[in-house]
Amino acid sequence: MKKTILITGTSSGIGRAAVKTFSQNGWNVAATMRNPEKETEMTSWQSVKIYKLDVTNEDSIQLAIQTIITDFGNIDVICNNAGYGAVGIFEKATDAQIRKQFDTNVFGCMNIIRAILPHFRNKKAGIIINVTSMGGLITFPLYSLYHGTKWAMEGFSESLAFELKPLGITVKCIEPGAIKTDFYNRSQDLFKNNSITDYDKYEQITFKNTQDAEANAPGPDVVAKTIYKAATDNSKKLRYPVGAQSATLLLLRRILPNSIYFAIVKSVVEKGYKA
Repeated sequence: MKKTILITGTSSGIGRAAVKTFSQNGWNVAATMRNPEKETEMTSWQSVKIYKLDVTNEDSIQLAIQTIITDFGNIDVICNNAGYGAVGIFEKATDAQIRKQFDTNVFGCMNIIRAILPHFRNKKAGIIINVTSMGGLITFPLYSLYHGTKWAMEGFSESLAFELKPLGITVKCIEPGAIKTDFYNRSQDLFKNNSITDYDKYEQITFKNTQDAEANAPGPDVVAKTIYKAATDNSKKLRYPVGAQSATLLLLRRILPNSIYFAIVKSVVEKGYKA
């Protein structure tokens, strides 16, 4: 019997690449997005069906999950990929931007998980894959809110894994480093407040340095392949770093004293800045 995965945030980037990977490997794929009427290509992919789902709207989540189970008979894996990237100087962030960051990246994932758990509990099986980030275990300037959401999801996932293991349900985190997607341009929300100028020089330099990291980053396919591995390797492994950058930085964070590790980050991200 073909297995079925539900993937959120599939209109572009990592989510779209994951849909293609699972489709090509013979899975049923429930590709969810907020505006499915805009999608034209994916409808022709093998064993892929598109569903309207907004992770911040619990009614749309319940309807989508019920429809997917009716259509495919089962859901074996969910992949929480939908995300929102708000970056910049924290003091410049609006209340709406702060709330949207957590509503999407944290509460949205929790909404999906809570909605699927009755189905997984009933069959005593299921895999929950959360696309977090290496930024859920390490930090860089200008990403305080984004890091806040990813650190929250890393801690939530680790704790949840203990609770669900006795029920036959596995929790996994995918931790990409910089990936060449529209996260760095179209989908990125930059905090702006022209009345606050004290940060301008620091913000300009560190923002450019972090953006430069995207120039040589791998594409979303490398993340999609890791998501597929997590869904199929039959392990209880919790964390899956993606790419050499992520693996290296996470290792350095574990083995180095804070003072040395922070000095390395500053030498890269604050390159060219003098107070």
